Amino acid sequence: MAEVGEQLGVERGALEEKRGRQTELVARIERDRGVVADMERQRSESLQEMRQMSVQVERSREKLARCRTEREANAVQRELEELRKLQRDREVEIQKLDTLHDQAQTDIAETEKQLAEIAGDLGASEGEVTTKLAELEKIQAEKLAERETVIKTVKPQMYRKYDMIRQRRGSGIAHTTDGKCSECHILLQPMMFQTLRRGESFDQCPSCQRIIYFKPPSAPEAEGEGDAEPEA
Repeated sequence: MAEVGEQLGVERGALEEKRGRQTELVARIERDRGVVADMERQRSESLQEMRQMSVQVERSREKLARCRTEREANAVQRELEELRKLQRDREVEIQKLDTLHDQAQTDIAETEKQLAEIAGDLGASEGEVTTKLAELEKIQAEKLAERETVIKTVKPQMYRKYDMIRQRRGSGIAHTTDGKCSECHILLQPMMFQTLRRGESFDQCPSCQRIIYFKPPSAPEAEGEGDAEPEA
């Protein structure tokens, strides 16, 4: 049962990891698209400011042409220099935004590629994994029911042994159908097997020490045993 529980944990963990990765990639794409939208807005605002500055530069040039004194001309010249500096700053800002925008678009494309791979992987394997999980859960439920049935019929002293073995080995119960321990596969002594087969009592496997009981064979196996000729 411990092995089944471990398999369930592995399968569930792998499935949840893929789903978590898918959610993470979707969130990253949305975040990056938001950043791209902000950069496009900033770029648009900077271009608008540059157009306004170009108009102001043209007006300042016209004003400079109308200046009659050196003092007026110097003042307008300083105004022009300040406007040109602001224009250069906006040009640099737009270039940086363009570089960051291109990088963000590349990142989004790469993330979308990863997301498509994850989605394809989930689409191809999720149904199979879900089926496998259902099968493992069924096996686990059967083993739990089997364990409860055994626990109800054993003596307290035997149950304490079972619990101690279960904590040490992960499973405290084994069964035999053909004379072998289902857990360690050792061949039991004929007398022990016959006693277990009669259902008179439980015993301990002499090898792995698990509590062992007889489990009747399934219908096809039982028919096969009935058809077999007895040994001379």
